[in-house]
Amino acid sequence: MLQFLALATLAASLPTSAVRSCAVPGAEMSSIGSLAFAPDGVLFAADPQGAQVFALQTRDTKEDAVEGLSAQFVDAEIADLVGMEPGDLLINDLAVHPLSGAAYLSVSRGRGPDALPLLVRVGEGVEVLALADLESTRAALPNAPVNGEGRAAFNRVQSITDMEFYEGRLFVAGLSNEEFASKLRSIPYPFEDVAAGASIEIYHGAHGAYETRAPVRTFAPYDIGGTQHLLAAYTCTPLVKIPLRAVLTEAGAKVRGTTVAELGPGNTPLDMVVYEKDGAEYVLIANSSRGMMKVTTAGIADMEGITARTSLAGLQYETIDYLSEVVQLAGIDNEYVMALIEPREGGGLHLETIELP
Repeated sequence: MLQFLALATLAASLPTSAVRSCAVPGAEMSSIGSLAFAPDGVLFAADPQGAQVFALQTRDTKEDAVEGLSAQFVDAEIADLVGMEPGDLLINDLAVHPLSGAAYLSVSRGRGPDALPLLVRVGEGVEVLALADLESTRAALPNAPVNGEGRAAFNRVQSITDMEFYEGRLFVAGLSNEEFASKLRSIPYPFEDVAAGASIEIYHGAHGAYETRAPVRTFAPYDIGGTQHLLAAYTCTPLVKIPLRAVLTEAGAKVRGTTVAELGPGNTPLDMVVYEKDGAEYVLIANSSRGMMKVTTAGIADMEGITARTSLAGLQYETIDYLSEVVQLAGIDNEYVMALIEPREGGGLHLETIELP
């Protein structure tokens, strides 16, 4: 699949904060959100209310492998296991174990700040894992946001909005309590000191302004002309390329991303994967109100960026109508993804293995 350059030289020189990670006997999480796997099967689970990340030893192996996974009405099965109604659960994220192929779901038991965290494994059956029984380590984020008034009332839950693991480092998007609040952090694993992270500024074409307080909603690593980047999508819906070198070497600094597409207002990107098919490269983006977008990356290397008010511009895309009900994506390989589907008719949430379009 897509290849990237090594990060070891850059990582060695990163400035760090005084906040250290620590080992804990069990994953004592106050909430659960984004999930990401390391290649060896370590599962990273975000606790946004606690502004911390847990590395969990799942103990899955290749011997536990499942293929062509499909699970109908998975929300109802989870609800039955914990003695609740499906409508009282919220599935926050989906990730696929790189060795076993099992699907892992982060689930909130209840809604709101007091919801309890659940970690669910879907393989041959549906299983709620006991977080307290999993061997884990924890990394706390410095300068985490606090709730305020108005739009700031939900700042804390946005301390972590998405995560990706690459080349021994966990990249974490979210908000901080700083004036330039939008953050990308790079955390080495095994966990060590947590760097302050880079503050991200972008031009939002639909708003006609530069922005520093809107968090990245979903992102993925991507090589552009031999240079590592993160492709990041924001609400309303700018798609931005951010040099990975800047995130690594300018911890605590301000980094300006390049807006390569405006994909339409009134929408929140939910998940994305980058893949290659028939010699071309694409970004597949699931959205709250604009369906599934297959965005071509042709010309992305030479784009200077959008810097004027617009609602649709930049990279071209097509809407994949038959995937319009997908709300979560998790990469399996360069041919298939795992999708969480919420049908508009018939109800329930379904897990399906889907061929990339």
